[in-house]
Amino acid sequence: MTNPYEKCPIYQNDTYLLRLVDAADAPDLLLVYSDEQAVPFFNSDNCNGDNFHYTSLERMQKAIEFWLREYSCKGFVRWTIINKTINQAVGTIELFNRKSEDYFNNCGLLRLDLRSDYEQEAVIYEILSLILLPAFELFHCQMIATKVPSFAAQRKRAMTQFGFADTEHTLIGGHDNKRYGNYCILQKPLSLAE
Repeated sequence: MTNPYEKCPIYQNDTYLLRLVDAADAPDLLLVYSDEQAVPFFNSDNCNGDNFHYTSLERMQKAIEFWLREYSCKGFVRWTIINKTINQAVGTIELFNRKSEDYFNNCGLLRLDLRSDYEQEAVIYEILSLILLPAFELFHCQMIATKVPSFAAQRKRAMTQFGFADTEHTLIGGHDNKRYGNYCILQKPLSLAE
């Protein structure tokens, strides 16, 4: 399996393409991160107060620069989600192996940011079906966790299709020791066991 920090894998089907975020994505991604209906779905836990609501191209460009710096430091991988039928970026996915002293240690943490018109069960399922199974091997983890706010009914239904289950465990922020809830977890399937 490829080390995603040496060569970022590309995933695609007939509709969607996932590839490493690029500076040229800024105008399209600004439509995502300036979308006030989408912002509440973004997971900004433990992100130093950033809520990912960006309203200028300059701020979006700075965010992408930060994501690429983190990638070069092996902090996380952020893929751009491109709708191939319109050749437009419609969101991002972030993944990394979280090292911590809480329940979410050695866990693949997944953040999914979508434009609000893509916050639909079938769309979320189709996008995540490209990356979920490879993520266990890519990030050497036994489980994947993602935040699903209580109001995110479409997202919740998509996650349930994959077998994600609610957990009472809270994620403890590394910066502020704050407790964050509303996480769902997916255990590594037996078919992928080493």
